[in-house]
Amino acid sequence: MMEAGILMLFVMLGSGLLAIACLVAWVWALVDILKNEFAGPNKLVWLLLVIFLPLVGVICYYFIGTTQKLPSNPT
Repeated sequence: MMEAGILMLFVMLGSGLLAIACLVAWVWALVDILKNEFAGPNKLVWLLLVIFLPLVGVICYYFIGTTQKLPSNPT
């Protein structure tokens, strides 16, 4: 009986850590989109995708969107 309680504790801790990691990735993607420039309406498209489809949006942005950023010109 005690093993079931310990197992549930590890499951709850693991799912909590996964939820925190997803939240951090979502916030990172939003901040990265907002602080960088994109060609055309890509910025709006990425914002809407990440806001309305958080998990899929963050994954797509990481693999596709980060390559679409325009190079920054330091002044």
